[in-house]
Amino acid sequence: MSQTTEGKRHDLMSIAVATPAELVDATGMSDAVAKKMIAVARSSLEMGFESGEELLKRREKVQRIKTGSKNFDALLGGGLETGAIVECFGEFGSGKTQIGHVLAVNSQSIEKDAVAVYIDTENTFRPERIIQLAKGAGLDEEQVLKNIKVARAYNSDHQMLLAEKIEDLIKKQGLNVKLVVIDSLTAHFRAEFIGRGTLADRQQKLNKHMHILLKLADTHNLCVYVTNQVMAKPDMFFGDPTQAIGGHIVAHASTFRVYLRKGKKGTRVAKLIDSPNMPEGEAGFYVDETGVKDVE
Repeated sequence: MSQTTEGKRHDLMSIAVATPAELVDATGMSDAVAKKMIAVARSSLEMGFESGEELLKRREKVQRIKTGSKNFDALLGGGLETGAIVECFGEFGSGKTQIGHVLAVNSQSIEKDAVAVYIDTENTFRPERIIQLAKGAGLDEEQVLKNIKVARAYNSDHQMLLAEKIEDLIKKQGLNVKLVVIDSLTAHFRAEFIGRGTLADRQQKLNKHMHILLKLADTHNLCVYVTNQVMAKPDMFFGDPTQAIGGHIVAHASTFRVYLRKGKKGTRVAKLIDSPNMPEGEAGFYVDETGVKDVE
């Protein structure tokens, strides 16, 4: 399939999976016209059920971004999948941001013109770190930096707008985006919606954001890596008292969920909490100047 044909198919798919309200907001057309457009797009794509065999064939297009740790990759079935949202949550210093930087570099190894998009909400992106990691991976540092598009999000609305703009990078600028990193997913939502009275509004907004990301991952065969903060559960007397922010909304929308915690002697432990096809398990790793490595 040519790039133009593929592009047209993506455009049709974007319309087919949109709601009438989304088209009205984006174009100013009437509700009736929006409904007609969606119906035409759906009939053109022959949307409906497909066999498990067809789905398996489509799954052959899935690519995997390596972390650098064989054990961590094995935990996820060979690396972080495209077409999926991978959520990593853990306390401060557990390695979430470091993994985001590593993936931004390593994603460029899966295809020659691969691009990573990094939405930075906490001013944690460091180009100097990318240079170190690119050297460790044996890649051209300058080229790697060029192929990472960074945007700083200043509030939750800005963060959501930037996520929507990724579609333009793919369609209008023709960039081959293979990875989207959001570090951190919930920081702005947590800061802006304070108190129980605002919880419903926060969750509704977060739900919309997650759906935009899921649609991006699915329609453009890219991997979305989101980091998430944790909070302490004071009523938890046994086990680990930390819980991810965002509740069921983030948990259900994420394809893979990984809990990161600090291990012994500067190591980190990744625990797979949820996955559609892999069993729960743990992998030890450490981060050095050149990247993510297995614990001996």
